[in-house]
Amino acid sequence: MNPSNRIETETKTRPLKGKRVAILATDGFEQAELTEPREALERAGATTRLIAPKHGKIKGWKSKNWGDEVAVDVVIGEARVDDYDALLLPGGVMNPDRLRTDKGAVNFVRSFFDAEKPVAAICHGPIMLIEAEVLRDRHLTSWPSLATDMRNAGARWSDEEVVVDRGLVTSRQPTDIPAFNRKMIEEFAEGAVSTRMDRNSVEA
Repeated sequence: MNPSNRIETETKTRPLKGKRVAILATDGFEQAELTEPREALERAGATTRLIAPKHGKIKGWKSKNWGDEVAVDVVIGEARVDDYDALLLPGGVMNPDRLRTDKGAVNFVRSFFDAEKPVAAICHGPIMLIEAEVLRDRHLTSWPSLATDMRNAGARWSDEEVVVDRGLVTSRQPTDIPAFNRKMIEEFAEGAVSTRMDRNSVEA
């Protein structure tokens, strides 16, 4: 194969090659919302690192009971936004509710917006965006019960399977994961978000 054709093929099949993605979570994360996007990111060529408040492992939530444990790569106190190109925030009711009380976790999320790096959040994950105070004039979606909270934080909320706004990708629930993964990979591949427009914008 011609070297230039090989590079073009790899760019299409592994668009995130060389990208480093932070995944912020703690005990009670919705298992499918961490494991499935993580697998999609790694298939696309990204290196992922799970960041949590403690060393060791954190436990997922699956259906109506505890699920599998996942090994922590970096504790929040040692995580630096400069080491990553993008951020993934899985959902689960307990997970963001616990993280929102951790100032280090909240500051870590806010730092991605300050650095204009892409962020993807699904289901209850956008709770962290409220706490980080980064939602004013943003368009997003989330688990439906959070709609009023999102609007009160200054966001425009829509009931859609995936919404993209200037590098921020959001979805509602596990059944949205395929669409969420596709848009997340697209946005993470593009990198800097400072010049982007809301691709899901509608006339007010």
